Amino acid sequence: MTRTRDRELRDRASKVIPDGMYGHQSVRRLPEEFPQFFSKAKGARIWDVDGNEYVDYVSAYGPNLFGYGFEPVDRAAAIQQARGDTLTGPSEVMVELAEAFVGMVSHADWVMFCKNGSDATTMALVVARAHTGRKTVLVARHAYHGSAPWCTPRPAGILPEDRAHIVNFNYNDAESLTDAVRSHAGDVAAIFATPFQHEVFHDQAEPNAEFARVARALCDESGALLVVDDVRAGFRLDRDCSWARLGVQPDLSTWGKCIANGYALSALLGAEKARQAASEIYVTGSFWFSATAMAAALETLRHVRESNYLEHIIAAGLRLRDGLQRQAAGYGFSLRQTGPVQMPQILFNDDPDLRVGYAWTGECVRRGVYLHPYHNMFLSAAHGDQELTRTFEVTDAAFASVKQRRAGLGPVVQLTRPRRPGSN
Repeated sequence: MTRTRDRELRDRASKVIPDGMYGHQSVRRLPEEFPQFFSKAKGARIWDVDGNEYVDYVSAYGPNLFGYGFEPVDRAAAIQQARGDTLTGPSEVMVELAEAFVGMVSHADWVMFCKNGSDATTMALVVARAHTGRKTVLVARHAYHGSAPWCTPRPAGILPEDRAHIVNFNYNDAESLTDAVRSHAGDVAAIFATPFQHEVFHDQAEPNAEFARVARALCDESGALLVVDDVRAGFRLDRDCSWARLGVQPDLSTWGKCIANGYALSALLGAEKARQAASEIYVTGSFWFSATAMAAALETLRHVRESNYLEHIIAAGLRLRDGLQRQAAGYGFSLRQTGPVQMPQILFNDDPDLRVGYAWTGECVRRGVYLHPYHNMFLSAAHGDQELTRTFEVTDAAFASVKQRRAGLGPVVQLTRPRRPGSN
């Protein structure tokens, strides 16, 4: 694969963009085979600026649910765009989309729209404090809820005051959560929970049903609001809020990523009890009311309701997981594939510094399959037989290559793995 154009753009970007790129889109921590810049995408495939094609298992880090360039959604967006997008006031489609969301998500009685996941989670925090008149917000250690000062994983530029009332507990640990609530009795505004434990560099973990029930009971007992952050997982695990399958309904849920199949939109959904607080806070954005993304979301939600996309993605995820497990064993490797098959995390056993995982994903990318070495991935409804067949051809060759050169693999450069409590 050639990288001439990508290298040129990286050099230009380094002069006008801090560090050449920022946030999760930067590839500075990824193997050298990973391109930084892309030119187009269709279905489950993307092309970098040098024209190299990849079967993409990152799906834009989540927004791609039905496939890049999914015609029904793009058509709905184009029709609305021709009518008007960001106007002096909202369009009718905003009410239609809110009605559709409330009709699909069982705990929801109202919706507020915004643009990014961080917008939605921060809005949830503000609503919870307005509803309760309290300060303390409980968040699981290492859980990702966005890049706002109260939740960003990076400390640069953040003051202690920004997190003065953020208290941590251990995910899936009912006792830890109970202790945190008891220690701040009378001042807990909200408990934030992700649908499952999804941390970079670490195995994922499905939620313990008891943990979810305890979280709900503690909120009922204390008057705090339960917030399920479904920005990453919404509509990939269920057609309802992800914790509905556990029999637990939150008071607030946050949504984003795939709800408009690639168009910029996120949302806060809430139960009736929090409606008054939501009406009292002041939140807004110049582009929060743009109609094009809402039209795209309305069509996306229709396909969520009416198609078998979820069953298709689960079947593809199971096939991918089983196939990789067999291939790895055949070459003497042991994989840890964790989390829902729709959102796989793939790590290697006996690979504490990730050098094997980095080498393997690098070999895959070099051959045209985009897999991530430390972040969970996202399957879409566009991952079909052709994509999986091509994937297994590439992953087999990648396993063979890494096995041949395993003894000579060097350490991963500039890798910083966040530590969990008690880890070495």
